[in-house]
Order: sequence, then C-alpha cells, then structure tokens
Amino acid sequence: QVQLVESGGGLVQPGGSLRLSCAGTGSIRSIYAMGWYRQTPGNQRALVAIITSGGSTNYADSVKGRFTISRDDAKNTVYLQMNSLKPEDTAVYSCNADILGLVPSTGWSRRAYWGQGTQVTVSS
Repeated sequence: QVQLVESGGGLVQPGGSLRLSCAGTGSIRSIYAMGWYRQTPGNQRALVAIITSGGSTNYADSVKGRFTISRDDAKNTVYLQMNSLKPEDTAVYSCNADILGLVPSTGWSRRAYWGQGTQVTVSS
C-alpha cells in the first residue's frame, strides 16, 4: 500500500535550519506534483511549496528566499530545506503527492496522498 513517510522535524532556534524529507513507499509507478503544507492550531492547512514532475517550483510569499523544495525521483522523495527559520514558521508540516500507485482491491490508480505530519518548532 502506498504511503508517504516524513522525517526531519524538530526544535530549532530562530535563524537556524532544518531539512524535511518525505518518501513514498509501496508500489509506485509515477509521482507527479509533490508539495509541502503547514498548519497551526485554529488555522487551515496552507501551501508552503510545490514542485511539479518537470521540476517547476512555487512558494508561499512568506517563505520565498528562505525555503527550497527539491525532489529525487529515484528515491520517490521530496525535500524541504528551511533556512533562516522564524518563530512564525512553527507548525505541523505535511507532505502531499499525486501518485499513480497500486491500491489493494482497486489496482493501479492515481490519487493524492498525505504524510503523517511532522512538528517544526522555532523557538529560543
């Protein structure tokens, strides 16, 4: 069964850096767009960055110049390099991917998957 497994969250001081990873596991034929979202208590989940299968990227204005999204298709993995972190970046970060994968009892199908979420806390 297809899953997205995240890693790399944690506690960091303002101005510090973290790198998040999100790996697709299971029977995967293709991965299309991949992205990172974040959510704080009482707020809706918001797009942070997205990367297409062709490598085009788009970022939320609040993270432009500080965050970089990248992907390694050989590893079915998307990364989010976060530099110059600010307290307002504190959130649960979740990855999302559009995947053509093998679904039990359904066969090959294309759908969106979400990771389990990882906490990023920026505090001194």
